[in-house]
Amino acid sequence: MQSNDYNQRDWMGQPPYEAPEYKSSHLRTPRKPLLPMPQTLSEITGPVFGHDVLEKHDYDLTKNAGTGVEPQGQRMIVTGRVMDENGQPVPNTLIEIWQANAAGRYIHVWDTHDAPLDPNFNGGGRVMTDENGDYKLITIMPGAYPWGNHHNAWRPSHIHFSLFGPSFLTRMVTQMYFPGDPLLPFDPLFNSIADEELRNLLIANFELDLTTPDWALGYRFNIVLRGRLATPMETD
Repeated sequence: MQSNDYNQRDWMGQPPYEAPEYKSSHLRTPRKPLLPMPQTLSEITGPVFGHDVLEKHDYDLTKNAGTGVEPQGQRMIVTGRVMDENGQPVPNTLIEIWQANAAGRYIHVWDTHDAPLDPNFNGGGRVMTDENGDYKLITIMPGAYPWGNHHNAWRPSHIHFSLFGPSFLTRMVTQMYFPGDPLLPFDPLFNSIADEELRNLLIANFELDLTTPDWALGYRFNIVLRGRLATPMETD
């Protein structure tokens, strides 16, 4: 696809590489101009993903730990649509998510938070968008956790989203937050996006119609890949 086949992303609406309040961004920020990597036929055509790469319960984080016991926490359904700049669905997109457990703990050697691990929750899942660009995940509400960026620093509850297009070179990463979270005004990552309208695109919408009675809350998180209202991403 050539550059004139689509609207360019609004770079001003994306988070900066270096955010003064996000301390570790100083270590990650490129010090030299970025080099564009034109996509050749080999990058555009492969490797590709198919529905056969998914296991039965990959989309359901309350089951995919394989223990037969559900994890602790409030169940929730997260659904949405992946779209291009014209509102058209983007099918066959591999979505991977990872998150903390209900106590705010990741299964990772670097996570030294003294909250308990949950043996029935592995914190990761994946799903493919269907022909309408829609996806559905089942998980639990992640907990907030301290992260040492500054005094009394806590990350709001959030879920990491990774989206793969037709090849490994077309990966995009973002985060989904929750409405009404009191930690959002204090989070340097969330607030590194200067435009409030675009920043709020990272907040999922609670929808009662998506909520399953007596079982799980329902949230909608749509993702737009390009254009003026593109979802802010971490890896531009």
